[in-house]
Amino acid sequence: MLRVVVGHSNDPDSRGAIAEILEQCHSSLAGEHPKAGILLAAIDFDHPLILQHIDQTYPHIQLIGGTTDGEISSVLGFEQDSLVLMLFCADAIAFRAGVGQNISQNATAAIQSAIDFATRNWERDRVKLCITLPESLTTSAASIVNNLQRVLGEQVPIFGGLTADGWRFKQTYQFCGTQVYSDAIPILLLAGSLHFSHGVASGWSPIGKRGKITKVCQNIVYEIDNQPALIYYQRYLGNQPPSSEYPLAVFDASEPDSYMRAPSGNYDPISGSITFFGDIPEQASVQITEATRDSILAASQTSTIEAIQNYPGTMPAAALFFSCASRRQILGSRTKNEYQLARGCIAQCLPSCGFYTNGEIAPLKQRGASYFHNETFITLLLGEA
Repeated sequence: MLRVVVGHSNDPDSRGAIAEILEQCHSSLAGEHPKAGILLAAIDFDHPLILQHIDQTYPHIQLIGGTTDGEISSVLGFEQDSLVLMLFCADAIAFRAGVGQNISQNATAAIQSAIDFATRNWERDRVKLCITLPESLTTSAASIVNNLQRVLGEQVPIFGGLTADGWRFKQTYQFCGTQVYSDAIPILLLAGSLHFSHGVASGWSPIGKRGKITKVCQNIVYEIDNQPALIYYQRYLGNQPPSSEYPLAVFDASEPDSYMRAPSGNYDPISGSITFFGDIPEQASVQITEATRDSILAASQTSTIEAIQNYPGTMPAAALFFSCASRRQILGSRTKNEYQLARGCIAQCLPSCGFYTNGEIAPLKQRGASYFHNETFITLLLGEA
């Protein structure tokens, strides 16, 4: 069976934090040796030291991870500037980690390298799920997700979040094995007797009429309905500048549901262009959205309930949560309620972990192709079939 344990420490000292976490995990494991792990760390920790201690305690573990904008776990709930480790033990589920470097220079090559590394001496058609925590600041996240999905195939759903650096937007770090990277994509592939399901919700609701993206360059939208993008926003917000509180819902022609794109806060009042936290395809239908803090919080419940209702087994063994750093900024002191509400939807206290990301990754529907999201709460449930 799949057994999952979590350690979480808010000790600011790296040695103290990893020692506390490893003691928590050791006690929960009761002699079992984990196959794989996910490490989530605030930006200011000594990451090489932490990875070295994990490797010394659990040699040859298939480990990935990255830096965050806040951490979540079933041990401490929501924390900032903390350290979380989730470990997986299983006989019927296989885990393989890989990493690709210099993703901003050649995303296709980096992704292929990560997959080749993870699947060496493995049949690639065994893979059932991919978890990834890639770079967020040096390249297009939507391009990363699209390329990874293309190489893995649409039958392999991808989940995860982009690494963050505590809202500094200077440099993020990714982990694989004992190494610390930047500008990289670590992946954890799962195969074997696996059950999983997920939920996606944001809390924002579309208002007004849909428009069409008529001029765009990656994440900079110049025109909506053949007029400056700023005019489209001013139609609903007046002179209020575009902000992450009013993201666009983007409707893919092949999907009934939408994904979110949040303005970054940068816009050009002369050209009327608006910069977003992710690429938007030309000719995509979009609609401005609005939300309250209560509806944003309620999305964590909606996401978790959706995952529970779609779980194919009796009881999952673990939950992973990926929530957006912009949600944390908007929620402020109420951020801690997001995990509390999600946890309250689960019948028993599942081992869980997660983090606040620079963008989330998940399919819009069960077993569908994965998308890059902004300002969204993703729930992923895992168990053994």
